Amino acid sequence: MIRKHKEQDLEQIMNIWNDASALAHPFLTKEFVEKVASDMRHLYIPGSQTWVFEQNNSIIGFISMIENEIGGLFVLPNNHSKGIGTKLVDFVSKENNVLEVEVFEKNTIGRAFYNKYGFKQIKQYEHEESGNTVLRLHTIKTL
Repeated sequence: MIRKHKEQDLEQIMNIWNDASALAHPFLTKEFVEKVASDMRHLYIPGSQTWVFEQNNSIIGFISMIENEIGGLFVLPNNHSKGIGTKLVDFVSKENNVLEVEVFEKNTIGRAFYNKYGFKQIKQYEHEESGNTVLRLHTIKTL
């Protein structure tokens, strides 16, 4: 079931982010990850529209949106390749004809997911804080 997140979901959301991010972003420094974790907790989740995927009373994935941009899409690693990420993106695409997302070039897990979903690269730049290349992708819903 997909539902809007509640304040009491924050710890589960952070645990999902931590586990999935560690798998997808092994190239990021500990200091950068700690800063992002703090920003997730205090800025990103409170400042976005976040929906969770709940199964058997446990949250196993979430998607955070800022307008038409996917600010975060994370699923617990042991639930990867089960269609949860696709269901979350399908859910937010109902309200957005165009979706955009930024993904680190070295994030092969995220890039493979977005490629399979049909996202195309529209921009590339160097992320100053992390020293990594970021790809900006988008997909346009066909009617």
